[in-house]
Amino acid sequence: MMPQASTRIALFVPVVALLTTCTGDANANRAASGPGYVVEGGVVQPVNGLPNPYETVRDWGTIPAGRVWGSVSALQTDIDGRHIWVADRCGANGCAGSDVDPILKMDPDGNVVTSFGSGLMMWPHGMHVDEEGNVWIADARSARPNELEQFPSAAGLGHQVIKFSPEGEVLLTIGVGGEAGDPPTHLTEPNDVITGPNGDIYVAESHSGQNSGAGPDTPARINRYSADGTFIMSWGTWGTEPGQFKTPHALAWDSQGRLFVSDRGNNRIQIFDADGNFLEEWDQFSRISGLHIDENDVLYAIDSESGPERNLDWRKGLRIGSARTGDVWYYIPQHDREVPSGGGGFGAMGEGVTVDAAGNIYGGEVGSVTGLTKFIPRLMP
Repeated sequence: MMPQASTRIALFVPVVALLTTCTGDANANRAASGPGYVVEGGVVQPVNGLPNPYETVRDWGTIPAGRVWGSVSALQTDIDGRHIWVADRCGANGCAGSDVDPILKMDPDGNVVTSFGSGLMMWPHGMHVDEEGNVWIADARSARPNELEQFPSAAGLGHQVIKFSPEGEVLLTIGVGGEAGDPPTHLTEPNDVITGPNGDIYVAESHSGQNSGAGPDTPARINRYSADGTFIMSWGTWGTEPGQFKTPHALAWDSQGRLFVSDRGNNRIQIFDADGNFLEEWDQFSRISGLHIDENDVLYAIDSESGPERNLDWRKGLRIGSARTGDVWYYIPQHDREVPSGGGGFGAMGEGVTVDAAGNIYGGEVGSVTGLTKFIPRLMP
């Protein structure tokens, strides 16, 4: 396999303190003073100008020979803290008719060391790696009529959560492949999946809640299942009130056992306890497509959609702060692109985000940019 060339773009902005590493409680000490955002008239003002202590490396990683990157909205760090799991939509924006493995495990140098999942999913959208190293995939949609006409074998794919062993054995499925519906038996466009502190499974659905045709009948909820996949409960309906959603797009836990939900269509994070009780709402991290919270409660929120059509005056990018206080510390700007991602506006930024043990951030790209981006922490001048 021949490695792809990487383009390095230095994006340095002076900050208050010296950057040494991007993990640990040191983040709180080196961040910009204050909460990092301003509230005027009860509204959080756009957070577009905070320091950026990262170097951007586009086109990170080597795709297997004969393949090209497609959309990547799902990626997670392995339990070893070094390898990265990636879900590629089969060199395109969907896997109908493809015979390639969408699930890839990459070593720290960006080489693929394991792959699996061919023929088992349509639109891998969310990913979770549990404490045993199992890989969970939220397969968010079924094949469209034109795809089914061309590839009838795609009929049983999508609207499922699939649990794989690290070797690619299917251990559990939730939902009925290719059929949208309601719990306890079905799912509709599952966006993300995560296991809780006690092993229960949480699934966020659906993807269409932010669309113009959505309404009160559009599924917008979090489902909870026992570790064996038995349905326990759901919470949430379509709307804008606390506990309601318009596309709950990503899930993450903090160290206190609080569940963070990126309510993308409402441009906010909602925070719940494990039983679905509403705790807080945060607007300062923008319109979030992907969430990652590390063991020190550093929150990484990636925004692929902000722009005049969906989140006026906010810029796409990656905002980093505290899951404990809600302070925002850093902002990594969007990639400069003539064709924007998401809701128009300027530039492009990925949907998925994860962080390795060394503090390197990885973004999964969709739309006008594909593949992977690595953000490397650097000393500030």
